Amino acid sequence: MSSNNITYKVIIAHFFNPINDKICEFLEDYAIVAKRNAKGDYKIVHRCHKSKLNEYIKRKKSVEIIDKSGQYVIPGMYDTHFHWVQDDVRTMPKANLLSWLENYTWPYEANFKKVSYAKKKAREFAKKIANNGTIGGACYGSIHSHSVSEALEKFEGDYILGNVQMTMNSPEYLTMGIEDTIAQTEELASKYKNKYAVTPRFAITTDPKTMSAGAKTAKKHRSFIQTHLSETQNEIDFVLSIYKNIEGFEKVKTYTEIYDKVGLLTPKTIMGHGIYLSPKEIKLLSQKQTMIAHCPTSNAPIKELGLGSGLFDYKRANRYKVHWALASDIGGGPFLSMLDVMNSFVCQNHKKGHRDASYTQALYRATLAGAKSLKLDKESGNFEIGKKLNFVSLGSKNFRGNLTVEDKLKKLIKRPNKLRELYADLIESTYYNAHMISGR
Repeated sequence: MSSNNITYKVIIAHFFNPINDKICEFLEDYAIVAKRNAKGDYKIVHRCHKSKLNEYIKRKKSVEIIDKSGQYVIPGMYDTHFHWVQDDVRTMPKANLLSWLENYTWPYEANFKKVSYAKKKAREFAKKIANNGTIGGACYGSIHSHSVSEALEKFEGDYILGNVQMTMNSPEYLTMGIEDTIAQTEELASKYKNKYAVTPRFAITTDPKTMSAGAKTAKKHRSFIQTHLSETQNEIDFVLSIYKNIEGFEKVKTYTEIYDKVGLLTPKTIMGHGIYLSPKEIKLLSQKQTMIAHCPTSNAPIKELGLGSGLFDYKRANRYKVHWALASDIGGGPFLSMLDVMNSFVCQNHKKGHRDASYTQALYRATLAGAKSLKLDKESGNFEIGKKLNFVSLGSKNFRGNLTVEDKLKKLIKRPNKLRELYADLIESTYYNAHMISGR
């Protein structure tokens, strides 16, 4: 019988089940049972200690048991802000954001003009993200339409894609006309609906008319919106210097206000970074229910292979009730692994004296909170009854002593900087909708 036709799939393992920033269940020696529905989705219908499994399944027909006994399993991870077309510039020199874009990122993205190049790279990247335990996220392509279609076709999981809009202050080889950009956005949003994200690169490279039209298109087709906001002070100063000379924006005081005026702040908008925000700006994001993707490895100090942008104030975001989740920001971030992102989040905050930052919190922000950013938290993100069976096995490890859940997560995830490239080796297998998409 094909595995696609099996009615019940059971996984036996030790499970970490994230609930919120402070609570993560640990289900030791458990069995999680998922049943295939009419759509072909495997939804969790039962959880029990493995000693009670036989009693539950003894009268069930068509059962497959995935025995990961002794292995530690987490939900599939979500990356809420990354550029798949920047994979080859992840470790290029990063003196500062704007020079890195100009000297490395934009010339590389020009290669995606060729459909054959995009096809090849999409196949390669799809394997890499699955190997790293990522099963969904919000992703940026290049300006080219096929950077969206090829990624959506090849990536396995819950992804939304958008082609970056670049109509001004951009190299000629990556600049499109306003009307062409608006038409392209409408065409893609009409085709892909809520799998598409209207994606102004940022206010520096995308004119107000294009952004305003994109906001209307997103609303019309129920698409997402994603862009960058307040990653560096230099970026903010440049944005404001441009917009003070644009009609209708002369009196704008903040970066966030620009996006608000063109209609981009919505409950389906994900803003990358959001490091340097005034209280007025973060209050506005809260009112609009706009979300933030926090990218600790990208914003990390240059000596840690980041852009040195600074550290996102997650405590303030929580106070203002602004939803946020973790992201890799490939290629500003150097590595694809969300485990690396989680570790960087904890370590950077601890260095700043924020001792409440934890691996429990990081796991939640890389799984259930990421699913929430994509409006998928009712069907994915942890191991609650009714959700799809998406999981990552981190292999076996012998823990000595009476450890807390936080202690176990720390021992599994924490790595020194020199071993960061080896995070993918920690992952034994990745399953999306109860099907293995990567494994050894």
